[in-house]
Amino acid sequence: MKNSAKGVFILSFMMLSFLGFSQEKQIYEIANMKEIISNHKTVAVLPFNATITYRKQPKDYDVAITKEAELKLGYDMQSGMYTYLLRKSSDYTVVVQDVEKTNALLKKNNLIDKLAETTPEELAKILGVDAVIKCSYGYQKTKSEGGAIALTLLVGFGTGSVATGALTMQINDGENGDLIWRFYKQMNEDVMSSPSAMMERMMRKVGRNFPYEIK
Repeated sequence: MKNSAKGVFILSFMMLSFLGFSQEKQIYEIANMKEIISNHKTVAVLPFNATITYRKQPKDYDVAITKEAELKLGYDMQSGMYTYLLRKSSDYTVVVQDVEKTNALLKKNNLIDKLAETTPEELAKILGVDAVIKCSYGYQKTKSEGGAIALTLLVGFGTGSVATGALTMQINDGENGDLIWRFYKQMNEDVMSSPSAMMERMMRKVGRNFPYEIK
């Protein structure tokens, strides 16, 4: 009886996990996208606009610490995306600018903290690229890591989801700033996830939809 009850619990949990990982995906592309991107040679990945929220705010919540964590996450995700694109550079029709150069130029022009106030065409001109990749990442903690680890150990496999992550990735033309492509994907994040692991999973989801991929 106990084994039967445990089996039902595990099956139910697996079904919920499957549903949780089947999250919404949305894609937009401008009508003449192929024509526009055929002229692009270099692109830049900007630091991510990252936000961290909690379904239930912890008692020790600190605004300053959270802000610092958001900034770090934004740079980590930018670096993760650059590394992923660099690894697969032979699959793409464009060269991705080194993020260290991107950030240095942004800091030199006092724009590192003013990305939301600067137009894509202005950013592209300063960075010397044909298009800019702007991303935002919303990270919401949904449960404690301790509870997720305990649940993972109980059922015997790594499905201890502790958060949801929503990636919005868009490409703007450097000449006129037009939005030419936009991708949105929401995913559950495991207790063992790191920024690089999260980016790896998300970029796999972008996969064949990435407009610069050689077909």
